[in-house]
Amino acid sequence: MALANIDLTIVAIYAIALFAIAQWVSREQAGHEKDAADYFLAGRGLPWWAIGTSLIAANISAEQIIGMSGSGYAIGLAIASYEWMAAITLILVGKFLLPVFLKTGIYTMPQFLEQRYDGRVRTVMAVFWLGVYVLVNLTSILWLGALAMNTVAGVPLTYGLVLLGVFAVAYSLYGGLKAVALTDIIQVVLLVLGGLLIAYTLLNLVSDGAGVVVGFQLLMEQAPDKFDMIFEEGHPHYADLPGLSVLLGGMWIMNISYWGFNQYIIQRALAAKSVNEAQKGIVFAAFLKLLMPVIVVLPGIAMFVLNTDLASPDQAYPSAMTLLPVGIKGLVFAALLAAIVSSLASMCNSISTIFTLDIAPTMMASASLEGRRVVIGRTVSVTAMAIAMMAAKPLLGDFDQAFQYIQEFTGFFTPGIVVIFLLGMFWRGTTASAALLAAIGSAVLSVAFKLWMPELPFIDRVGVVFLLCAGIAIAWSLARPKAQPGFVEPSGVEFGTSTAFNLSTLAVTLILVFFYTVWW
Repeated sequence: MALANIDLTIVAIYAIALFAIAQWVSREQAGHEKDAADYFLAGRGLPWWAIGTSLIAANISAEQIIGMSGSGYAIGLAIASYEWMAAITLILVGKFLLPVFLKTGIYTMPQFLEQRYDGRVRTVMAVFWLGVYVLVNLTSILWLGALAMNTVAGVPLTYGLVLLGVFAVAYSLYGGLKAVALTDIIQVVLLVLGGLLIAYTLLNLVSDGAGVVVGFQLLMEQAPDKFDMIFEEGHPHYADLPGLSVLLGGMWIMNISYWGFNQYIIQRALAAKSVNEAQKGIVFAAFLKLLMPVIVVLPGIAMFVLNTDLASPDQAYPSAMTLLPVGIKGLVFAALLAAIVSSLASMCNSISTIFTLDIAPTMMASASLEGRRVVIGRTVSVTAMAIAMMAAKPLLGDFDQAFQYIQEFTGFFTPGIVVIFLLGMFWRGTTASAALLAAIGSAVLSVAFKLWMPELPFIDRVGVVFLLCAGIAIAWSLARPKAQPGFVEPSGVEFGTSTAFNLSTLAVTLILVFFYTVWW
């Protein structure tokens, strides 16, 4: 289905404005040449609003909007636990993890691992993250974005992949993280506005013009099973969201890994002016996460009521967009593109950061790297995007719920990652060899459980593997103790938070309690 001329005009205005603003905010003072701190951490000068919006813009992309809408269509509101649990996870990251990272002055997560453990841990984890970012995250964002362009605007999938990839690289290549973060306020405003418009339109269609309140009531009446937040054993989707484990088990491990130890996300907070500024941005992002299910899950549930015969759940959001009136469709399409290209640009910047600062030094002499880090970073961004374009369809073309695929795949590795970081940050006795065993054990144990206990829900598997990996790391560290000079003493870190941060924590908690009480 083609877009009308007015829709195409809106999309074109968005693209031109974003590119122009990105180049404008990326400019440097006369005589100053971009260095690594400028390109990879925006000169460590990001304000709270840029951190908060950039966290959300990086997180909410095609895999979230299309993937979670697809899961909303297939599973229901329960999939919103990923969003709502993330809100409280962000608070914990801002309170307990971020102060440690900012005190060390690191650029990357692998760099922290070398400071805490040794170069082996840094290199192993850097290579792992590069593989996941390029072959899982970047490809999924590209594929689902191209799928949306194909459904809504009739753009062939191959052209969609190329257009999205080229534009994302083009607008962010010169300015790096600064170009991405300082334009993300535009992306998030578009995302929220477009998401609310599509939710409003679909609820109005459900109620046959009687309004969104009536539409929402009809949703709960016509699809009551889609509003169960906690599934009992025996539910068709129990394997995806296994009961109380969502609140008390493995989902915590998934969320802490993603929001606390993921370069793609935490890089924005590392670029903050100060710990206080970073924490304000984290709180802002937490409140935005509470709103996200209205934007990414509710449309999927509405589409289930409006059309139960979609070819696959991931067609829910693109199909919903075809129901929008002219003009509104262009705005919502621009919002979807904003989410996609922002995440693509953020991912490319993180890939280039890890390669340039963690991998390149193992391949080149320091003298060869001096003054070339920004050039290397830009080259890596282009290369990573080209690889993702070629790999997207072969890797993801056959999945009908890409979001669930991504969660389960990353769940093989996240238990070990969380063990490595949490023990490394809060227990001096953890050794480098124990950290490597935890990382390897996470993959081996996860695959073993997958093969020999396939009935075990993957979220439960994540929790069990986390406990086993923690036990392995602790036992090995006790059996073969070794001095750990890179340990940052928690007593030397300021974990105190402002009154505003504490009140925001209370507000987020009470809102979450309300949501789960109403839709238990």
